[in-house]
Amino acid sequence: MKVRFPDIIRPFLGKLVWRKDSSEKVIYLTFDDGPVPEVTPQVLDILQQFNIKATFFCVGDNVRKYPEVYANVLQSGHNTGNHTFNHLKGFTVPAVEYVENVQKASELIQSKLFRPPHGQITRRLRKLLQPDFTIIMWDLLTCDYDKTLSPETILKNIKCYSRNGSIVVFHDSIKAKDNMLNVLPAAVDWWKSEGYSFGQL
Repeated sequence: MKVRFPDIIRPFLGKLVWRKDSSEKVIYLTFDDGPVPEVTPQVLDILQQFNIKATFFCVGDNVRKYPEVYANVLQSGHNTGNHTFNHLKGFTVPAVEYVENVQKASELIQSKLFRPPHGQITRRLRKLLQPDFTIIMWDLLTCDYDKTLSPETILKNIKCYSRNGSIVVFHDSIKAKDNMLNVLPAAVDWWKSEGYSFGQL
């Protein structure tokens, strides 16, 4: 379970955005793998209750299947980003095929933000994508999709690894639903109690 990729190694991976300004006590909430009607609307309700805006890295095929859910994300004032059309793994798919898949998603997701599924990005893919996209990684991966982890363990990790400028990844997916919906409100309460505000990518 890699909650955080080591800071010392990040610069060697190229120009990727892992964290925002470390001088500001701000958390940047992001959600991957949606939108899906079973989960995303509940996330939007929670964010609305706390008056927080986030960034949703969307799978193009989900946007195609659930355009009304995607429209609701935008109408609620949240940002979106490209997460490929078919949630591809960058280490196994040929670069040309991968970029074509990203471009296919771009037909539905009008955003200059891109996050590679599974965090898999090669040097060649960076060179091909960066003229058109800012590649967003993360500072804190909640691992909410891991069914062997309890909500209590996930929240403990969030409290341990959160810091100024952290880009935090949750997942608005069916796989992560139970953990994420349990943890998200508690995590926001804790961040607020620690004096954090919330930014948007």
